[in-house]
Amino acid sequence: MHIPDGFLDAKTVVATGALATGGLGFALRQVGARLPRRRVPLMGLAAAFVFAAQMLNFPVAGGTSGHLVGGVLTAVLLGPSAAVVVLSAVLIVQCFLFADGGVLALGANIFNMAIVNSVAGYGIYRAVRRLFGGLRGLVLASAFAAWCATVLAAVCCTGQLASSGTVAWVVAFPAMANVHMLIGLGEALITALVIAGVARARPELVEEGAPPRVGERYVEFAGFGVLVALGLALLVAPHASSLPDGLEKVAAALGFEHKAAQPLVAAPFGDYHLPGVKSAVWATAWAGAIGTVVVFALAWLLARSLVPKSRDDAAPPRR
Repeated sequence: MHIPDGFLDAKTVVATGALATGGLGFALRQVGARLPRRRVPLMGLAAAFVFAAQMLNFPVAGGTSGHLVGGVLTAVLLGPSAAVVVLSAVLIVQCFLFADGGVLALGANIFNMAIVNSVAGYGIYRAVRRLFGGLRGLVLASAFAAWCATVLAAVCCTGQLASSGTVAWVVAFPAMANVHMLIGLGEALITALVIAGVARARPELVEEGAPPRVGERYVEFAGFGVLVALGLALLVAPHASSLPDGLEKVAAALGFEHKAAQPLVAAPFGDYHLPGVKSAVWATAWAGAIGTVVVFALAWLLARSLVPKSRDDAAPPRR
């Protein structure tokens, strides 16, 4: 769903850029005011996992692929504001290091995948969670919210394309909605599996009222989690589906793929390849590993700079 440059006109670029800047700024303030210091390493872990997971395109019907967005998954674990920051860090690194999403379209991509996906999805999660308790309710609410959030982000993307005159709303809406309803099923499944696993290993991260572990700062947990993310990037990502994603497929089907412009900024690892590495498999693997480390460091250092050292570990968690 990463929008390239050329698909959006100037007014849409400016409007989405302003919305993304305001939303990200508010999220940064909320993280600085509310995130417990001990959870700072989890910001880096979430960014690393989401980045690696977004490289794992899975096939869906009609010769299309999809990948995890991760907004709801991150919001359930760390809260919506932290999710906005984490997803924004991932999107910024993808844009400037890998030419995945346009520079001018970065505001739109942050608005759709970091803000709408995370915040609207978290709102749906909270609403469903009130109806269903226990572990099953947690997993059900997470999965349903992840599916809804994927479709909502796709609808926002469609509106931006329509407002830019790239494609008519009446044509693009059913195409984008239908394919992302299918992609959303994969998002829901991955989100449910990860949330269920975390609930078993670290219930205090997902269960309301669960007492925090005394002295737990999650450094060890984050370290092992990053190793898992690196394993995904190195060993699985090179073998992910090469089919076009939902937006690429719709652009080709509706005849506006030619509007995609060349990147404004030369990305050192464009298309997730590493210069000088002849093997396409290893080039993708090492580029993904580098990206995983970079987003981990960016999100962790950003959270560390935002959260005061004096913050009591018992400070109000993510909400």
